[in-house]
Amino acid sequence: MPILTSNHDLPARLAAQAQAVGFAKMGICAPDAIAQAAPRLRDFLDKGHHGQMAWMADRAAWRENPATLWPQARSVIMLAESYTPEHDPLDILAHPELGAISVYAQGRDYHDLVKRRLKSLGRWLLDQPEGKGAEIKVFVDTAPVMEKPLAQAAGLGWQGKHTNLLGRDIGNWVFLGAIFTTLDLPKDAPEISHCGSCTACLDICPTRAFPAPYQLDARRCISYLTIEHRGPVDVDLRALMGNRIYGCDDCLAVCPWNKFATRARDIGYQPRAGQAELASLAVLDDAAFRARFAGSPIKRIGRNRFVRNVLYAIGNSGLPQLKEAARAHLCDPDPAVADAAHWALARLQG
Repeated sequence: MPILTSNHDLPARLAAQAQAVGFAKMGICAPDAIAQAAPRLRDFLDKGHHGQMAWMADRAAWRENPATLWPQARSVIMLAESYTPEHDPLDILAHPELGAISVYAQGRDYHDLVKRRLKSLGRWLLDQPEGKGAEIKVFVDTAPVMEKPLAQAAGLGWQGKHTNLLGRDIGNWVFLGAIFTTLDLPKDAPEISHCGSCTACLDICPTRAFPAPYQLDARRCISYLTIEHRGPVDVDLRALMGNRIYGCDDCLAVCPWNKFATRARDIGYQPRAGQAELASLAVLDDAAFRARFAGSPIKRIGRNRFVRNVLYAIGNSGLPQLKEAARAHLCDPDPAVADAAHWALARLQG
């Protein structure tokens, strides 16, 4: 049976505690509050825009309706955590000798940092008089949960034309976390789009990955290509990737709402894997790769995919001094790495 709260100031106290443990914003919605997300997801999958991410289709039923993930849940507490950079992440694109790594991956793995805060806030909730006997489950990209639609339903912000969540008071440099609970908490009003006529995020995309506003074709997205895509990247897209070797921040960086973005509060988001020379990254073997990116989300793509990306960046650099770095991988055991080396060397040789 659902556990009903009799004290309506609990959400206010919960929001204050969320701020105290490090979250930028909190909102509450019902598990069944995103009915409009189901047809959008189906359209995305039917068009094949998910590319090789088969897990999105395999668990589509859970994504479409969070209530099926845990039927006992009566409320979803959505949290936003800021990782706003202190520098312009697009500056590195003018330095072809360096590898550009997405801001979110330059520090410690956000899964660990956000989950730790979610668990702390969840324990606080269960310790309150209204929380006695309640249950919770916490999620940070670890289950088929559509965090962005849920965050919009909870009033944190809206999914912009770049499909990422942004808010008038938090910008779009945010991680999202969710606490499902059997507590039936008062719900917040959903947010609406405030993008207006702005198309900055669409216009800057190097690969034209947005077929229309509020739609993304992941198969052309540099974040997808450098992180999720296995094997060689389509030749027509490689030159458009520039020196981006893990993720892409272009559409996030140009959003005008970032002038209101809240600063990152956790020191763990300070850059540890920011500007690195392509020549030094190209020589990483498996052991060196794991050591260098221990505790980083970069580690999960493995050495081969990472070096493949580095070689694409080398091919795009136009720097003759990087020919040897490419030549060293012409016979790499991994076919995608060897292919990238041949492509890079051919580019540098004109």
